[in-house]
Amino acid sequence: MSRVGRCIDNGPMEGFWGILKSEMYYLRKFSTYEDLEQSIKNYIEFYNTKRLQKKLKGMAPIEYRSHTLAS
Repeated sequence: MSRVGRCIDNGPMEGFWGILKSEMYYLRKFSTYEDLEQSIKNYIEFYNTKRLQKKLKGMAPIEYRSHTLAS
């Protein structure tokens, strides 16, 4: 969380939650809190390991990091 007067610190996380809501949350109705919680966990796993991103040269974040460290 950001310090007082430093709202820019929250920018990356607010961006992530916006993407999560538009790609996962708004597309479904959840009957229980547990369903929602599991869906969020699954989406975070997908986001980090399988979701290809143009700005990362068409790789998933975890793939890009391992590729960068190996170079």
